[in-house]
Amino acid sequence: MGKLYIVPTPIGNLEDITLRALRILKEVDQILAEDTRQLSKLLKHYNISTSKRAYHQHNEHQISEQLARELGTTNKMIALVSDAGMPGISDPAYLIIKHCIQQNVEIECLPGATAFVPALIESGFASNSFAFEGFLPHQKGRSKRLGKIKDEQRTMVFYESPYRLLKTLKQFCEIFGETRKASVSRELTKIYAETIRGTFPELIEIFEEKGIKGEFVIVIDGKS
Repeated sequence: MGKLYIVPTPIGNLEDITLRALRILKEVDQILAEDTRQLSKLLKHYNISTSKRAYHQHNEHQISEQLARELGTTNKMIALVSDAGMPGISDPAYLIIKHCIQQNVEIECLPGATAFVPALIESGFASNSFAFEGFLPHQKGRSKRLGKIKDEQRTMVFYESPYRLLKTLKQFCEIFGETRKASVSRELTKIYAETIRGTFPELIEIFEEKGIKGEFVIVIDGKS
């Protein structure tokens, strides 16, 4: 029987990958990647020539069960990676893991980089208990979801793209109030990494004046 490895990749700095992860990527028969072009940069940097296959939200429903059956009937080893960070955290992974469990295929998840952890720590808010929300729905269900968590007392963590950052901050200001404190982290582990803290009006003013580039993690202090 085969085996599925869940392998986290760097979220920015290519040095943030474990020696074990590099060994696994070299040893497996195939690497499933959210974006094979992005993966190629990492493999080229570390001289890894393992074959790649695209696995993303547009084809996971079609191929995940097939891949699980293949692992259940052969001794093939496959690694699953995302564009950056831990597979399964706001990107495809759940379905193939679910199908592998149904086929009694062994699954091993390696530890490694995840964007929300350094953002949470750098926010300065309580991290002993927190709620990870990931990406909110773009339209349908967005207001309903925010309505459910507006009184959340735990620290909350969200992912957001540069194209929706200002809109999201303004919506958070309406839902959570102008005095609620938050932090916004971007380009984590890269040269221009930064974490900006303040109330929502302060954050909105800052990002209206400066360029918005990179992927963002928004951390909101829980309700007192």
